[in-house]
Amino acid sequence: MNEVDMDRRSLFGQTSGRAAMLAMGALAASAALPLASAIAQETRPPSDIDILNFALNLEYLETEYYLRGVLGRTLDDVAGTNFGGSVRGGRPVRFSTPVREGMIKNIGGNELAHVRFVRQTVESLEGTPIPRPVIDLEAGFAGVARGAGLPDFDPFANEMNFFLGALLFEDVGVTVLKGSARFIRNDRVLESSAGLLGAEGYHVGALRAVLYKMGAPALERFGAISDLRDRLDGRQDLDQPLVLGGKVNISPSNENAIAYGRTPQHALNILYGSPGANIMQGGFFPEGVNGAIRAT
Repeated sequence: MNEVDMDRRSLFGQTSGRAAMLAMGALAASAALPLASAIAQETRPPSDIDILNFALNLEYLETEYYLRGVLGRTLDDVAGTNFGGSVRGGRPVRFSTPVREGMIKNIGGNELAHVRFVRQTVESLEGTPIPRPVIDLEAGFAGVARGAGLPDFDPFANEMNFFLGALLFEDVGVTVLKGSARFIRNDRVLESSAGLLGAEGYHVGALRAVLYKMGAPALERFGAISDLRDRLDGRQDLDQPLVLGGKVNISPSNENAIAYGRTPQHALNILYGSPGANIMQGGFFPEGVNGAIRAT
């Protein structure tokens, strides 16, 4: 396959958005600020429990996505318990090879284990794990389709779209774990967070490699999704397509080959589907996420 330069800037231009940075309670700043500047403005950094519970929102989202796509089952069905809020959308996807289906099953199993592990870790810190927020996969991906200019994008319609939807979440997960690491005080929690980031990084690499091999349609669609995420989370360039400068780009990273970091507020701007400040709900989370970190 010929390598095609799908640099999103050539597709969509330099479009910047305003987003909020680290907001605790009513505090919000601009996502156009560098990460360090936003941290300097923060009056009460999030606690370890706050960070873990925020990550748990994403783990619930990812687990529901994979289990519905590969098994046609819900998290409650598989775990045998009710985790909280309702979940809308999702259906089984037909995969072209046992290897690709096995990959998704493996990743889904990882995400289910992450839900259990993060909940247990919060409890070990004498905290209360958040219940699953209300999740709307249909509305969330409909927003992605509109924002990315992909009117026919349904992640459960076919294998390629499902891999694209998975990568949308996984890239956000890696970057928010990286961006939150500096706030973690407990060494054991920091080590566990590094392990979660490593697992999510493996997921990203595998998904990006498969999508790259799918050729131009996948490259174009992911370029549009990548650009949408970058517009939503502020002027900083924290996202990269599958091909950059005419070369394959399996590991999105800066000039030092270090993964990008997003604050929880960067992630919420993407998951709520809005670049605005003090947004509390929308997109994949119609009633907002649960926990202390809720606003963009």
